[in-house]
Amino acid sequence: MQAVLFDMDGTIIDSEPYWMTAERELVESFGGTWSEEQAYALVGSGLWNSASLLRAAGVDLELDDIVHRLSDRVLAQIEEAVPWRPGVRELFTSLLDAGIPCALVTMSLRKNAEALARAVARELDQEVFQAIVAGDDVTSPKPNPEAYLTAAEALGVDIRSTVALEDSAYGAASAFSAGAVTIGIPLHVGIPESSFHVMWSSLEGVTVDHLREVWRTERMVGSA
Repeated sequence: MQAVLFDMDGTIIDSEPYWMTAERELVESFGGTWSEEQAYALVGSGLWNSASLLRAAGVDLELDDIVHRLSDRVLAQIEEAVPWRPGVRELFTSLLDAGIPCALVTMSLRKNAEALARAVARELDQEVFQAIVAGDDVTSPKPNPEAYLTAAEALGVDIRSTVALEDSAYGAASAFSAGAVTIGIPLHVGIPESSFHVMWSSLEGVTVDHLREVWRTERMVGSA
């Protein structure tokens, strides 16, 4: 295992409720309604895809405007309180101690990804991510493999030598199809078995040795 690729929303931070709040507030500001079912259907998807559905729900704005309004509202909530997922900060420390490079692979905008990267650096008093691939950096959003392939290239590693951590069906499909050993850590939505190698309930207690063992096991199975 040469690198670890992290999704952001739902994997590093439990920010999906922040996105749902932003969506509901925006739709309601235009006189529409936005259900939990509609919100959960967007978890892990590309922002412009989400924006098109919000526009169909009555948000009379250009897609880019919708994306930036949602992103700014989520960013404001994160600046008030960073909702860390269990075990993730300890795992970062384990990876840093082992000298394993990490990348952040998210469909959030780069400004949100960079804000999260700064928050992680403040928590650990050092930089964690050697590369960031965000939603406005790719042509095709998750579940397309482009984002994960781009992250591996940015780190200078073969995608098959990486482990990816994902909480959503869209994200896991992206990482799995790219060729990363994919660990699903579902939070708000399920992940189909065809889109992950291993599923964990959380990252609590997980160290770099656990990731290495999953990678070795899956690559041995793949080469058998």
